[in-house]
Amino acid sequence: QVRLVESGGGSVQAGGSLRLACAVTGYTRCQHDMSWFRQAPGKEREFVSSIENDGPTIIAKYADSVKGRFTLSQNNAKNTAYLEMNSLKPEDTAMYYCKTFSSGPWCEWPGIHWGQGTQVTVSS
Repeated sequence: QVRLVESGGGSVQAGGSLRLACAVTGYTRCQHDMSWFRQAPGKEREFVSSIENDGPTIIAKYADSVKGRFTLSQNNAKNTAYLEMNSLKPEDTAMYYCKTFSSGPWCEWPGIHWGQGTQVTVSS
């Protein structure tokens, strides 16, 4: 069974770092364009970062609030994306969700898929 699994959340003090991972488990022949969103209590889910595979070119995008502090990378061989979060702030506290848009001519798992989320808590 193919699933999207996040890991790496936790608690850290302001200024600290965390690395989140998002993995597509199970074999697929899909191309996975991965992205991260987050949702703080009482707020709407918001975009954090995304990677788009445009042939040989990888295009990474970031929300203004995390630009320069977060870095998203993807290991296509392992179907895994990593969100490196540095200089964390209390306002980064949220549940972080991974999303993938899976596609391709032989893709058995096409469409948009969400993970279950991983909690990030940053204390001041």
